[in-house]
Amino acid sequence: MGNRTNEVAGAAQAERPAEDLKRAVAATTRALARDHGLAVYYGADEAELTGDGIVRLPDPEIDLSTEHVACLRGMADALAMRAAHHDASIHARRCPTGQTARAIYDALEQARVEALGMRRMRGVGDNVTSMLSSRCQRLGYEDANRFEEALLADALGFLLRERITGRQSPAAAQPIIGLCRPQIDVTVMRALDELVNTADEQDLFAKKMHRLLTALDLADAEREVLELDMDMNTRQTDDAENADAFEYGSVSGNDENHIADAVAETTTQSDKKGDAGEGEKPEPSMRREWPGFTGSNQPYVVFCNDFDEVLRAEELCDSEELLGFRDQLDSQLTELQTNISRLANRLQRRLLAKQTRDWEFDLDEGLLDSARLARVVADPMTPLSFKQEKESEFRDTVVTLLIDNSGSMRGRPIRIAAITADILTRTLERCGVKVEILGFTTCTWKGGQSRDRWFHRHEPEKPGRLNDLRHIIYKSADLPWRRTRNNLGLMLRPGLLKENIDGEALLWAHQRLLGRSEQRRILIIVSDGAPVDDSTLSANDGDYLIRHLRQVTQWIEHTSSIELLAIGIGHDVSQYYSAALTIKDAEELGGVMLDRLAEFFDL
Repeated sequence: MGNRTNEVAGAAQAERPAEDLKRAVAATTRALARDHGLAVYYGADEAELTGDGIVRLPDPEIDLSTEHVACLRGMADALAMRAAHHDASIHARRCPTGQTARAIYDALEQARVEALGMRRMRGVGDNVTSMLSSRCQRLGYEDANRFEEALLADALGFLLRERITGRQSPAAAQPIIGLCRPQIDVTVMRALDELVNTADEQDLFAKKMHRLLTALDLADAEREVLELDMDMNTRQTDDAENADAFEYGSVSGNDENHIADAVAETTTQSDKKGDAGEGEKPEPSMRREWPGFTGSNQPYVVFCNDFDEVLRAEELCDSEELLGFRDQLDSQLTELQTNISRLANRLQRRLLAKQTRDWEFDLDEGLLDSARLARVVADPMTPLSFKQEKESEFRDTVVTLLIDNSGSMRGRPIRIAAITADILTRTLERCGVKVEILGFTTCTWKGGQSRDRWFHRHEPEKPGRLNDLRHIIYKSADLPWRRTRNNLGLMLRPGLLKENIDGEALLWAHQRLLGRSEQRRILIIVSDGAPVDDSTLSANDGDYLIRHLRQVTQWIEHTSSIELLAIGIGHDVSQYYSAALTIKDAEELGGVMLDRLAEFFDL
């Protein structure tokens, strides 16, 4: 009997340290959370704070080693800080829905609440650091050897804790921080620093976090779910828009001055007999013209548009080939990376400067204005003064980049154009500006099926445009750059670049912009000079396409609400466009383009 009593007493003594630890951890957790009614339970597989205010922790009886106890205390301290400093309703209201964006959003919010405790209490800092080190070891971060998007959220969390607390991240976290460094440029680090300055105010912190997501090219991540459906529907939508775009008399909306009130479709008879072959019925001419665009010698008409094409880049090239062309483009970008980064950061800073926030003072509610407390001390009857942050007005903007895909652009000019589009798209999307990328060329050299039909009709005089257009959608405005980045490689594909009919391409891009809801709409054309199509020019006046281009640009510049800018690649295009700049080499992107674009954006 005595032996049995001794065994029970020994077991009780063995259990006492675990029970004492449980009580101590529970008491500390309630104190840090500032909630003496907080329930703390043990036995969970993972530490968690439930929505009804219950903390669940692993059972410490499994392992009472120093490292395990420190890790348990770190888990409890982290959850206590979340209970004290985290508002679930604010978090849910600001949370993006994209998977990667949401992971970063959640990780940085947890890093914020943990860092607040680590900064104020050394013991909490030691405990949380032990917990984080153990977590990194458990996830295998010490052996990480390649970048994965899933690591980015944790890496940013560690960097944020470092900046708030001044503590170095655990050694086990250093490999993933190093792997993610190339994704974290100067703009991202600046956004992190803004988060440090707002760590005590969750709502403001959450607002600033969206600026960081923008810097990471994740500004549109909250639309990922919608975009999956959009991919299925966009083709039909764009086809409908393009059908309207090719009804050439209706290129303006209700608020624009019309080029023409309706399509002028005329039916003419051939000057020659025998228009149709044996057994065929005579067909009407396919000519279409714009009554508003008439010249002294000849109005601009289209002999036939049955064979015109509007295609997405993916329809002209399979995904594997697109990836290969994109790799070629990236090799060009690598050579210019320093210059590109300077352009992107400078332009982004100047654009974001238009979106800075101001403060309203002397309010009855809001944040306490500590700078005005002296008035209260001097006169106790003076009411407290509060302040509130307000956002300055920044007009919702969309930009269309229309790129000349003609044969004269072959080689270095088209690479510069593709690089220009890539840089501008990434930079503008970081600033919340949507970008659409379009290209224009013809289906064939020297005519095509349109010319064949004209020849079959015994070559009537002054036929108008006499080639088959090919308009290409590289990127729609509602799709983020990262999902369409490979498409730009198509410009390097041999055989794509043929002839260029700029006037109609401008009208097509202009029509697409008119369908956008943004307050400010900007059309930027990238070209190497005048429109050229041998088939059209050989059957019409020698200045036929140039005259039409000038009529189109003058109408857009003087009567349309859409702003027009031209970028000449190696050629001065100011004779066709009032707002124009010229670059001869990609090395000039950091200078000429920055200054001119900054001016164009009213910076």
